[in-house]
Amino acid sequence: MRLYKIKLACMLALTLPLTGCFDAKVDADKENATSEINIAMMQPPRTGLSPLSDDAFKLSRWSTAETLVNLNAQSNAEPMLATAWEQVDPLTWHFTVRQGVTFHDGSTLDAFAVTNSLQKALEAAPKPRILDGIDLKIKALNDSTVEIGTTFNDPLLPNRLSSPQLAILASDAYKKNGQVVPTGMGTGPFELIKINGSTSAKLHRFDGYWGEKAQIDTVNVEYVPNGFSRAAALRTGTADIVEAVPVSQIATIDSELLYEVAMPRTNTLYLNNKSKVFSQIALRKTAAAAINKQQIVEMVYENHADIAQGLFGPALTWAAPLRPEAPLLDKSLKANGETIVIGTFTDRAELPEVAALLKQQFEAVGFNVKLDIREYAQIENDALAGKFDAFILSRATVLDSGDPVAYMMSDFGCKGSYNLGQYCSKDIDSALYHADLQSLGAKRQQAIIDAEQKILNDYAAIPLLHERVIQGESKRVNNVIRDPSERRLINQQTQVN
Repeated sequence: MRLYKIKLACMLALTLPLTGCFDAKVDADKENATSEINIAMMQPPRTGLSPLSDDAFKLSRWSTAETLVNLNAQSNAEPMLATAWEQVDPLTWHFTVRQGVTFHDGSTLDAFAVTNSLQKALEAAPKPRILDGIDLKIKALNDSTVEIGTTFNDPLLPNRLSSPQLAILASDAYKKNGQVVPTGMGTGPFELIKINGSTSAKLHRFDGYWGEKAQIDTVNVEYVPNGFSRAAALRTGTADIVEAVPVSQIATIDSELLYEVAMPRTNTLYLNNKSKVFSQIALRKTAAAAINKQQIVEMVYENHADIAQGLFGPALTWAAPLRPEAPLLDKSLKANGETIVIGTFTDRAELPEVAALLKQQFEAVGFNVKLDIREYAQIENDALAGKFDAFILSRATVLDSGDPVAYMMSDFGCKGSYNLGQYCSKDIDSALYHADLQSLGAKRQQAIIDAEQKILNDYAAIPLLHERVIQGESKRVNNVIRDPSERRLINQQTQVN
């Protein structure tokens, strides 16, 4: 029986509670109902919404924390909290800080506040991913000019500074114990006023915003890791905006509420190159040969995804024409009963189903497979510590800078902070370093593909498919952002009918 039929049968047989979802009570007389929206986010925060972690992307998606530089749809750097920048010599940049900006706590943005935020990011342990392998010297030359020194001629520095993990917060956000508390400390059109742990958050419009004012008064955010519950929240109208509606739920929701966005996001199987099994390249090849990607795309994603030919999918249009044809694998390769543990998480509803299919495919060639599936917040530390033989991850490839080199260094560099495969190769480190020295454009793109091929030829990881995220929006809301880069969800133009 096809998996989607099983999913549909389960869906019809069970009524899932909206655990952690919004209060379903509707008060038609509520005074601010027309300017209040509810958002169902997929993953709860991991570090109390610290901007120095992946939680930064929530702050960015809610338009509460801002960076010096913004990236446009073409991944080109544009002014945000910096109005201009100049590379004054190969190792030195000057950034001009926007005047007239007030933090949510009432303090004033200046070069000293910028320097403080960036310095805290450099001193963080672990550093934000975008700073992997990067050392900067930062100082305020005066109230409006920040000087940043690099250790190499870095053409990507403005793009790096667009990473949400380098958001600029008021100085009081940074505590003596190293904790960062973003409540009331950003510069965006929405002020984060309340954090309820891993349950919810609340934002209000910030009327002192330096740019165009927001059209919504209140934003209520709930974290709903269960994909079926997120879909139910959209279907019942208890959520106005829903992240990542599971493919299995499409048939149960009005198609006018769903928007498919091609993402620079790859579903990848990371093989633990230090595990007893996958430290052997012969067994990494055996695993790669066993995988039927077409079956996964058809049965789990119901063709709402693209089969992966490499680490970068259709959203990076330049990649495919540069990529050489993949070598053919010997489909007769067999394992000898080796036991492997595959980990993944439930927050993305499709991943446990991908794991179940991979289990079948691997067992068919002689592996003995065990699965460990939990919520991401509960499994991340074990994954980073290399406690699995393999880990299935849905990974954004240009999330941090609009350029994939930072992701590649993070995931495949010897000192990468997100190296789930425990992988280290001097040859690949050298290729990534070379790519990072290239100016933006054709030479850099070719160097990136050259590094990608080295990673793929070593079977350090196996890209499975490229996702198309399905975003849910109720008919109450307009101008919700459908952002392939996953940096924006709401902004000043977002409004209710």
